Amino acid sequence: MNTPKRKFSVIGCGRVGICLAAFLFKRGYEPAGFFSRRRTSAQAARTAAGCGRVFDTAVDCARAGDIVFITTPDGIIERICGDLAQQNALGPETMVFHMSGAHSSEILTQAKQAGAVVGSIHPLQSFTLYEPGQASPFEGINISVEGDPDAVSQGKDIAAALGAQAFAIPTESKTLYHASAVVASNYLVTLVRFALTLLMETGLREDVAFEILSPLIQGTLSNISAKGCTRALTGPVVRGDHETVSRHIVDIDEKTPEFSNLYRLLGAHTLDIAKAGQGLSEEAEQILSKLFNM
Repeated sequence: MNTPKRKFSVIGCGRVGICLAAFLFKRGYEPAGFFSRRRTSAQAARTAAGCGRVFDTAVDCARAGDIVFITTPDGIIERICGDLAQQNALGPETMVFHMSGAHSSEILTQAKQAGAVVGSIHPLQSFTLYEPGQASPFEGINISVEGDPDAVSQGKDIAAALGAQAFAIPTESKTLYHASAVVASNYLVTLVRFALTLLMETGLREDVAFEILSPLIQGTLSNISAKGCTRALTGPVVRGDHETVSRHIVDIDEKTPEFSNLYRLLGAHTLDIAKAGQGLSEEAEQILSKLFNM
C-alpha cells in the first residue's frame, strides 16, 4: 500500500534542502515550511518550491510539517533534533529524516523518544546551487534509506517520487556505507591524480594526460560492471610480471617518491585480487609480495 503524500518542512536550506524542496513539490508533496540560519536561504527554498512559509524558528517550522527534513551541516543535526524534541515540536505522527551520509538515524534518538518516527535518507549525488528550470539531480540516482520501519517505507516512497532508486541498509552499517561512497568518489579522484602525475612526468600537460587515460578509465569501469572485479583485472600483477612491477617501483621511487607508498599499498591489494583469480604462480606471488612490502 502506498504511503499518502504529506506536508513537509525543511530545516537547513542549503543546496540539498533547496533542491529537495523544489523537486518534492513537483512530485506532489506539499511544502509546509522552511527555516535556515540565514533567512535569505529559507526564502530561496520557498521560491524554488513555489509555495510554503518561511519561519523564524526551527521549532515553528517543524510544527508545520508532517515530515521534517533536517538538511543542516552534519555537526548540528543532533543539537537541532534535541531542540525540537525538548520544545515539543514533534508529535507522535511526525516523521523526522536527516540527509547525512556519515550518520545514521541514531543521532535522532531524542526525536524518537518524543514519539516521532525517525530515519535517514542519503542521495548518492553531488549537489550544485539550484537554478530554476534545471533537471532534477535526483533523477536516476541511488538513495540509501535506514531507520524505523515506517521511516524506511516512507523514505522509499520519497525516493521513488523523486525518480531515484532506493535501497535500505541496516542502521549499524551506515558508517561503512558512507566509507564506501568516500572511497568510490573522493579516493577515485586521488587515484586519478596519481595516474595523471605519473603520465605528466613524460612531459604531457594535465589535460592531455587526462584525455589519454579517460578511455582506459571508462573501459575499466565497464569491464568491472560486466565481469566483476576479479575477472576485470588486467596488467602486470595478474600476469605475474614482477620485472615490470620492479621497474615501476624504481622509477617512482626516483621521480615521484611521494607516491611510492601508495603504489606499493595498491599493488599489495591488487595482488590479493590476482590471487583470487587463481592464475598466478606461487613463485610470482612471492616475488610480487616482497616487492610491495619493501
